[in-house]
Amino acid sequence: MINIKLTHWCWLLWAVCYTPTLLAQQPSSLSLEDCYTMAEENYPLVKQLDLIKKSTQYSISNAAKGSLPQLTIAGQATYQSDVTEVPFALPEADIEPISQDQYKIYGEVVQPITNLRTVQQNKQLIEANAEVEEQQVAVELYKVRERINQIYFGALLLDTQIEQTALLQKDIEIGIDNTKTAIDNGTALPTNLSLLEAEMLATEQKIIDLNATRQGYLDMLGLFIKQSLPANTQLEKPAPVTMTGDIQRKELQLYELQKRSLDIQDKMINTKNMPNLSLFFQGGYGRPALNLLSNEFEAYYIGGIRLQWNVANLYTKSKEQKILSLNQEIIETQRETFLLNTNITLQQQSSEIDKYQRLIQSDEEIIKLREEIKETSQKQLALGTITSNDYLSYVNAADKARQNLLLHETQLLMAQYQYQTTRGN
Repeated sequence: MINIKLTHWCWLLWAVCYTPTLLAQQPSSLSLEDCYTMAEENYPLVKQLDLIKKSTQYSISNAAKGSLPQLTIAGQATYQSDVTEVPFALPEADIEPISQDQYKIYGEVVQPITNLRTVQQNKQLIEANAEVEEQQVAVELYKVRERINQIYFGALLLDTQIEQTALLQKDIEIGIDNTKTAIDNGTALPTNLSLLEAEMLATEQKIIDLNATRQGYLDMLGLFIKQSLPANTQLEKPAPVTMTGDIQRKELQLYELQKRSLDIQDKMINTKNMPNLSLFFQGGYGRPALNLLSNEFEAYYIGGIRLQWNVANLYTKSKEQKILSLNQEIIETQRETFLLNTNITLQQQSSEIDKYQRLIQSDEEIIKLREEIKETSQKQLALGTITSNDYLSYVNAADKARQNLLLHETQLLMAQYQYQTTRGN
């Protein structure tokens, strides 16, 4: 009973100590969509979005203050060459002449009335420009997907090559076993076995080289997604995608936002050329005050409604609107050019997809024939009717056919996802 209990506790202790290690050694899985998301979240440019939002908040807050009462404090001291005088003498009145040195200090509060529309349009323009800046960042972030595609599918291609090389090793092992049988039967020379063993060592070197290259791709991918990717990281093979739908690139939304900003600026030109009404109150202290015949320092105040109209703005209104109209045309031209170039790229990528689909069909037929030849050569090698060099040529031909199929399948997937990325889906 004691031995049984000790054994039980030993197994329990081993499980507690080694389970975390075993779990840590489990290969992690990573999908292409995960890479898209993490790359965009960790790309340094994404920090600019928060800065744009904070800057927009401050700008809107400042613009909103344009509707608040405006306070002005001013003062002046002057000396005049002449002053107002009464041109005749009044009986029983001694009017003191006005001093030529005069002083005034005052404060004025102005409450805008009609510029509330201008304040609202300023806020709209700030928000529209912020959306343009955010969309420009989104456009740059989306371009990261193209680089992720290249790295991810490059690593996937290496995975398929490693798997295929492992299958090649099995074919060589079969050849080694058959050659040993032929040597025992006296129908083959030991040099045939040496040739196969040398080829086995070459395939092992190839796997080492492929794994090193794959790790390089994982390291590059890890830099984009801010994660350390060990050699046992499994990359999920994406599902094929359908090649339908309209272009939905973020650049198109950027052009629309730029047009909206110009529309707001056009409205602001019209608003700027309208008369402005405001309420005002002014209070001050000086000599003379409102009574020009008094030569004493006195306090005073005045209030009312004020109309201002800067007609000079009318001189430039037409040209300003023409400039905005030209900018609208420039944006539309950029949009048409972008759509043309994108459609050309999509047409090229569609042709690539069609090419790989036809190549895959041909690859499958070639593999079927090469496999039949290889299986026949295995029997011939066991009987000693062909040399190991002949056998390797058949094996390598079948391996090349399978490699071509795997290459074209990966290239087809990559072309499909590049097509999807170009289209904006």
